[in-house]
Amino acid sequence: MDRQLIIGTFALFATLAASAQDEAIPSFKSVDSIEARVQGCVTCHGQSGQGTQNGYFPRIAGKPARYLYNQLIAFRDGTRKYPPMNYLVAYLPDAYLKEMADHFAAQRPAFAPKEASQLDAATIERGKAIATVGDPARAIPACIACHGAGLTGMEPGIPGLVGLRSAYNRVAMRFMQSGSAARLSEKDVAAVSAFLAMQAPPKDASPESANLVRMPLACGSQH
Repeated sequence: MDRQLIIGTFALFATLAASAQDEAIPSFKSVDSIEARVQGCVTCHGQSGQGTQNGYFPRIAGKPARYLYNQLIAFRDGTRKYPPMNYLVAYLPDAYLKEMADHFAAQRPAFAPKEASQLDAATIERGKAIATVGDPARAIPACIACHGAGLTGMEPGIPGLVGLRSAYNRVAMRFMQSGSAARLSEKDVAAVSAFLAMQAPPKDASPESANLVRMPLACGSQH
């Protein structure tokens, strides 16, 4: 192979590698900046909190700061169980956790394309009914009653559901084994999870204004 071609090829690979590294490892104004401090979070949740395509690490960007703070406190104090998170925040003080929550609440990265579903139309329609109307006969309130008409969440502490993948939705709903969630069948959980993941985010995906109306059920995120 021509020597100049070899040199040029290696130079190209070096440039591409450097570019990839620049994208993966952002530059910080200071090692004590909030961007540097949250690198333990972005390993799973994405550099701007956008979440992962497989859905197992959810989007946390743009969620109400109070919600994010409450969850961090719960992980730190052990009332919410997930070993990697419990370990990560075990010794962090309240002020630090609040700063992290405020940081991700302010992020607005682009949403991933909405998810397609292989479920049949009748199942998706069932998911839509539960999400938007609920099932009064079984005392199941609509998702939008708490999470907002656009599913973007509600200040000060109700998370948005828009942009979450169906795999995460199913796991999250199954963790809520009390109240109305316990009255959902496996098929209902699959239907709601798929319907929510299929929804395109609104132009403004910010959480809605403070919810001054009493919610239809007690919510553990409202500490």
